[in-house]
Amino acid sequence: MRNSVQKTRLLCSVFSLILCTHVSFFFKFAISGDTITPTQFISDGQTLISSNNNFELGFFSANNSQNRYLGIWYKKISTGTVVWVANRDHPITNKNGTLKISEGNLVLSNQTQSISWVSNSSNSVQTNQNLIAQLLDSGNFVLKFSNNDDPNEYLWQSFDFPTDTLLPGMKLGWNLKTGLNRVLCSWKSFDDPSQGDFKYGIDNQGYPQLVMWNRNQYHYRSGSWNGLRFTGTPQLNENPVFEYTFVYKPNEAYYYTTWARNNSVVTELVVNNTGTGTVRRLTWNDKNKDWVTYTSLPLDICDTFNLCGAHGSCNMDNSPVCQCLEGFVPKVAVNWNSMDWSNGCERRSRLGCGEGEGFKRYAGVKLPDTRESWVSLTMGSRECEELCLKNCSCSAYASANVVDGTGCLLWFGNLLDVRKLMDKGQDLLWFEKQETFDTHSHWRAGVFDVIALGTSLVHLQDEKAEEKRLQHRNLVKLLGCCIEREERMLVYEYMPNKSLDFFIFDESRSPQLDWQKRKQIIDGIARGILYLHQDSRLRIVHRDLKASNILLDNELNPKISDFGLARSFGGDEIEANTSTIVGTYGYMSPEYTMDGLFSIKSDVFSFGVLVLEIVTGRKNRGFYYQNRLLNLLGHVWRLWNEGNPLELVDASIGNSCNVSELLRCMHVGLLCVQQSAEDRPSMSFVVLMLGSETMNLPPPRHPGYFLELENSNQTDSSSSNQEYQTATDMTMTVSESR
Repeated sequence: MRNSVQKTRLLCSVFSLILCTHVSFFFKFAISGDTITPTQFISDGQTLISSNNNFELGFFSANNSQNRYLGIWYKKISTGTVVWVANRDHPITNKNGTLKISEGNLVLSNQTQSISWVSNSSNSVQTNQNLIAQLLDSGNFVLKFSNNDDPNEYLWQSFDFPTDTLLPGMKLGWNLKTGLNRVLCSWKSFDDPSQGDFKYGIDNQGYPQLVMWNRNQYHYRSGSWNGLRFTGTPQLNENPVFEYTFVYKPNEAYYYTTWARNNSVVTELVVNNTGTGTVRRLTWNDKNKDWVTYTSLPLDICDTFNLCGAHGSCNMDNSPVCQCLEGFVPKVAVNWNSMDWSNGCERRSRLGCGEGEGFKRYAGVKLPDTRESWVSLTMGSRECEELCLKNCSCSAYASANVVDGTGCLLWFGNLLDVRKLMDKGQDLLWFEKQETFDTHSHWRAGVFDVIALGTSLVHLQDEKAEEKRLQHRNLVKLLGCCIEREERMLVYEYMPNKSLDFFIFDESRSPQLDWQKRKQIIDGIARGILYLHQDSRLRIVHRDLKASNILLDNELNPKISDFGLARSFGGDEIEANTSTIVGTYGYMSPEYTMDGLFSIKSDVFSFGVLVLEIVTGRKNRGFYYQNRLLNLLGHVWRLWNEGNPLELVDASIGNSCNVSELLRCMHVGLLCVQQSAEDRPSMSFVVLMLGSETMNLPPPRHPGYFLELENSNQTDSSSSNQEYQTATDMTMTVSESR
């Protein structure tokens, strides 16, 4: 009898061991069906299973970890491959977790009722009545009203918050109306599903493109959509495994895949912690339960982001793989020959604007990085070429749609991350303009030339220094300098009409600037700043753009002056930080004033202030209005949102005003003064927006320095106003090391 009992116990133990080993992760108890209601909850050990047994939701431990996570995995696949994790960054340390519906949200908590994760439904409701949470056969876990199956009416869905896996039916990218950004993020390690270093998603700066980031840096770029595929993924052909597309609308930009045509195949895209994205498939029969890789990205060394530097091209058929585009030469030859291509290439000869225009064609390539680009999906190829020819800052163009050759994609600045493709690449046409160069027309200073930026002198070892002087029609011309001991003097061209503030802030002189003149001044200032930021040999941040530093010649053409606070950036440097703030309050950007962080976007902010001052004839700060002290930005923002922006236009403009043109300038000005530097456009886009009558402009966001102070006890508005202006127009001239 004792032996029989022992045998029974032994068989039970063996059976239990086999059962626990066979079922992935741990022994589970499925509650009824695929749904929970507000009166139900899921405990650790219970699961939901989708109606056709495709997916399962419950608690699991990641490989060797003891932490517990709420996740979704394939039900029919014995490997237990996890596709979504709720509390990836906030694990539960024991098996006492519960998931329930509470106050219109899904809430995951531990035994002490401490919340580990909450769904944060965008359309939260005050009651749980009629709410259900359901695991769908697509792998999507949704919170909705029980009587509504419309996906557009879901209160929350896991597909909007992916982890490392993109399933068919998911959107990867942006809802620009709500700000929702769906991004894949790798696990930290095999045992830890928390957020790792690699992310994969849509970057919507310029024309949207599919990108993998390593932390905050580009790691790999699939490229922009060309009507058939992303330009850097020619291997994504029509196939029997899955279908894919890209949707680009005013309020949306996302990549989208649909289920395999063959329903016996599982398809997914996974971003792993080594920086590789893998599209893989698995058949659902007993003969093959191993994942088969369809394609991986990046594919090879040429997929390394910007391996060959600016204006370089990577070709796997060449040795070495990097070469300069035609018309360009290595910027640092000794490094290039040592296979250090990071400095990229520069033009063999200097470009002029309006002389010898033409385009070079590079066939069959992955199109360049589109962060500094502009797109029209309806423009024809001839119009596209003409538009690029008209804009001196346009560096290249291509068709946006290879299916019918329509659409226009323009680049401004350097061409980055170009590679030659064996097939299915696109044609890229870049600007190649020549001009004759008269060495005798340039000021010579003996052994070396000198570029003077205020009191900062940069000595160039090159005796000729041809290509390196700051010369532009909208910059004041430097005629020479004199240096004697500690005395330094700069000689500029004579400007007979003084400065911009002499006119626009004076009631008697402002009528001399009609709208046509003001628009001419706005355009000229924009072109001058663009030259400093992009087209000059060095990238220059002015840091003190204001009305008094815009000089006017005898025809009232604007010239940017006073480079005493300017800073030059070299190489790939795009921003810098200082502990000493210099500049003029009212024109300085918020990030510079508060944190000492300055960049080209700091100048964009100052330009936006200038535009609004030119349109309104008022200084940014210090005018008194209806018992409130408002800066100009706050007042224009208020009127813009109320639909009355013309209320603040300078009365001296009179009937000379082109209303649509004026409103476009105000719109551009508001885009330039947005609080976040990332939201502000680059000057290349500013020039493009100012010159186009048909280009749709994005709505501006909240400006920096929205100043609104109650001042109901003010009795002498005129004297207070004058005192406030005097205080805020002070220029900070504290010197700093350069």
